[in-house]
Amino acid sequence: MKKELNNSSWNFYLDKVYSYAYWDNLFTKKECEKIIKVAKKKGFIKGTTLNKTDVRSNVRSSDITWLYASDDFEWVFQRVTNTVLNLNDRFFKFDLFGLSEGFQFTNYKAPSGKYGKHIDRSIDLLVRKLSLSIQLTDPKKYEGGDLCLYQGEEADVMKKEQGTLILFPSYTLHEVKPITKGERNSLVSWVTGKQFK
Repeated sequence: MKKELNNSSWNFYLDKVYSYAYWDNLFTKKECEKIIKVAKKKGFIKGTTLNKTDVRSNVRSSDITWLYASDDFEWVFQRVTNTVLNLNDRFFKFDLFGLSEGFQFTNYKAPSGKYGKHIDRSIDLLVRKLSLSIQLTDPKKYEGGDLCLYQGEEADVMKKEQGTLILFPSYTLHEVKPITKGERNSLVSWVTGKQFK
């Protein structure tokens, strides 16, 4: 008797892209405090969304500043580069160029600091492949402010330990929940590459 196949396709490859990856203790407490000090000294501007015409002012409430290698940050860029390449090789295998946009230092303060659900890509911008977020503030010093990633209706809540790096595909829906007490500081960036195909 001839066996019936449930599926007529025969795929060469299986999907090996994980939802996210993380690296504990990328930076020490002292190093996190040093990054915060440098960022606050530069001064802040209001954070905006990728869609500059977005009138929903309630989507994002945070202050930001930009940090580059020229800010005596070569050590940060090098450590993040080494870690991202390691995690990418193990969990994503994307074709990457580098950190083309620098680092965005983000400050969220109670009671309204947040960033609603969004993705980190948009048409006619650099091709962002991986998004990273580094927790700089001791989680005992604030409440709320969870970084949540969505693969479905339920959120995957990311680790909050100081110095932890979270890495995920930039097309992933995510948000930073409102801060209810204190303030949360993070360092974020986007790893760019060739067009997905």
